[in-house]
Amino acid sequence: MRRSATPSTVLAMTSDALIEQWKRDAAAPFAGWDFSYLDGRMIEADPPWSYPDLARAAVARSHDILDIATGGGEVFSSFAPFPGRATAVEGYAPNLPVARARLEPLGVQVHRANTASGMPFEGAAFDLILNRHGGFRPAEMRRVLKPGGVFLTQQVGGDNLGDLAAAFGAQLAYPGNTLEAAAKAFTELGCEVELAQAWRGPVTFADVGALAYFLTAIPWVIEGFDVETHAQTLLGLHRQGGPLRFTYSRFLLRAVRR
Repeated sequence: MRRSATPSTVLAMTSDALIEQWKRDAAAPFAGWDFSYLDGRMIEADPPWSYPDLARAAVARSHDILDIATGGGEVFSSFAPFPGRATAVEGYAPNLPVARARLEPLGVQVHRANTASGMPFEGAAFDLILNRHGGFRPAEMRRVLKPGGVFLTQQVGGDNLGDLAAAFGAQLAYPGNTLEAAAKAFTELGCEVELAQAWRGPVTFADVGALAYFLTAIPWVIEGFDVETHAQTLLGLHRQGGPLRFTYSRFLLRAVRR
């Protein structure tokens, strides 16, 4: 006589199937900074300012423009056509061919560089430096800005996704990245901080598979993230039922070299 599955066996089978699906989500292609795989599965609130609008207006007033940590050039390319010389730098090697394919047809030179090790530019080379969600060193920003030049950045705050990190028992990757620290650093360099705003708002994942893809694409949020390793935490989140909601942290800063 055929024996029926016990509730614990059914649960195990269900869990195994879920984990396999989450593995498939995590392994889905990711290139540059393109999260289109999560269309309809990740909903991000927007801060009260519009970084693209602010950057586009600044580009229109500038001639020598630099975008640092350009990723795959997704955001910077949206500001074309550029009124003068446009340059981009990216420190993460896999992003470089993506950025070059997108930006070079627009007349943008793309260099592999980052601000921690210094950039291959003379001092006072740029009217405008843009940076969306990339690391930067204030002293290096000041060095390559012309007098009167503008540095505009939207940053991921150091407490970003703190509630998500807590769910995994993880530490925040960059707790010192705060608006207060950035504004203080530019002020001490003799720059004028013209604009400084901070914001927190929700990001919602429709399912755990969407979260698994996100954490695989951005590995510094949960260091060493892997579906198999973190299966029990993922299953716990799944069993809560409904969408998963966590908290973004962003800040905006515009500084002028004097």
